[in-house]
Amino acid sequence: MELKTLEIRDLHINVGGKPILKGVDLVIHSGETHALMGPNGSGKSTLSYALMGHPKYEIAQGDVLLNGESILDLEPDERSRRGLFLAMQYPVAVSGVTLQSFLHAATSAARGYGEQARSQGQGRFNSHLMPLREFRQELKEKLALLQVDDSFLRRYLNEGFSGGEKKRVEILQMALLKPVFAILDETDSGLDIDALRLVSEGVNQIQKEIGTGILIITHYQRILNYIRPDFVHIFYQGRIVTSGDAKLAETLEEQGYEWVQQQFGAAS
Repeated sequence: MELKTLEIRDLHINVGGKPILKGVDLVIHSGETHALMGPNGSGKSTLSYALMGHPKYEIAQGDVLLNGESILDLEPDERSRRGLFLAMQYPVAVSGVTLQSFLHAATSAARGYGEQARSQGQGRFNSHLMPLREFRQELKEKLALLQVDDSFLRRYLNEGFSGGEKKRVEILQMALLKPVFAILDETDSGLDIDALRLVSEGVNQIQKEIGTGILIITHYQRILNYIRPDFVHIFYQGRIVTSGDAKLAETLEEQGYEWVQQQFGAAS
């Protein structure tokens, strides 16, 4: 399997003119799992949205490279096609768009069906979508993996879904899009223990199948009991202040973030 790399170099991000990220450096290789942990307001979610190209987040300095090429000039959909995926902390509801329609369109775009249709001069209806029979067969497999009832496919995207249902649907998207790198922004928030185990098993299976590099953003160690990280990074006041292995997450669970504030607060 070809080794792929997501590299964040000295990234500084401003929001509304205020500096939030103050020099983030991180390298993730395909197949690796990195956990990013830190207290509220440290900038973890800012990093996730900046990586996906949200226009609210201004790049003041630094770069983000995917396999050696900068992605900062790419729109969010282009970054997605290159293999980036974000499971959002608060998935939005979209009235009028069924889950199946959304998944079909997103999967087709990720597989390049629209580009194929344009290059072949195809203008017929739905030529930009992958064949429905092929899509439904794959969708059925992923629904079973994440125990999502197929009745959800006829409902509007995330409308009326519980927190746990929204998070399972996020990982369902991940399973279909097959990203090179996935950012999971507090995917564990709002999940009970059974839902957490199910979502984690889905993430582990996806990573095993396609070698996705994963960045888990979380406050708590509990999801890391199921998705074991290769590296743990502590994020504080807009930067990574220290890194280690899975034992670092256990230290945070036992001691909280007070020692981080004491050790790194003055330096920041």
